[in-house]
Amino acid sequence: MTKPLTIDFISDVVCPWCVIGLRELETALDRLKDEAEPVFRFQPFELNPAMPPEGQNVAEHIQQKYGSTPDQASAGRSMIKDRAAHVGFAINTSSDSRIYNTFDAHRLLHWAGLEGKQLELKQALFDAYFTEQQNVSDPKVLVAKAESVGLDGAEAREVLETGRYAEHVRAAEQAWYQAGISSVPSIVINERYMISGGQPAEVFEKALRRILAEA
Repeated sequence: MTKPLTIDFISDVVCPWCVIGLRELETALDRLKDEAEPVFRFQPFELNPAMPPEGQNVAEHIQQKYGSTPDQASAGRSMIKDRAAHVGFAINTSSDSRIYNTFDAHRLLHWAGLEGKQLELKQALFDAYFTEQQNVSDPKVLVAKAESVGLDGAEAREVLETGRYAEHVRAAEQAWYQAGISSVPSIVINERYMISGGQPAEVFEKALRRILAEA
């Protein structure tokens, strides 16, 4: 008999560790498929809420935000690409890539959750940004990705054009900030247990088994 697991996955669509963490978590859940019945709820977190729509060169951004040298940034990208490749995901970023504002992406994800397609859209947006190197603040890109997972393009466009769900996203972000979330991915299980970071599947599996035993 399976036990329910509510998974609040707090993340941003331009966070590489969020991709890795999601893939590793899915592997762990697959190992527990006879024991757990997961329900994902993707929660908004903006790594760079003040980022302008045109974005910023990623190497410049990393240098300004973390003080990394070009060599350090390059080494970091290589390490992340290797970790992503290990879980079957292609990250194609380079020193010429850009990082973008993600607020509209989070609004669209909120809507996708109401339509039962949040996980699919989240994965599609990860593909768009990291693999295809697309601008995830561009409404055309967002609508196309919504359509690719079976969502209605016209309604997706209306969500973006009208600013719908902006207040919901802001409120959710603020609630997680106030709860102490300062980095992503942060994964809250059953509204009680938190696992931080892009952990290996074995770490997720061990934590989830403990949670299931206590449930």
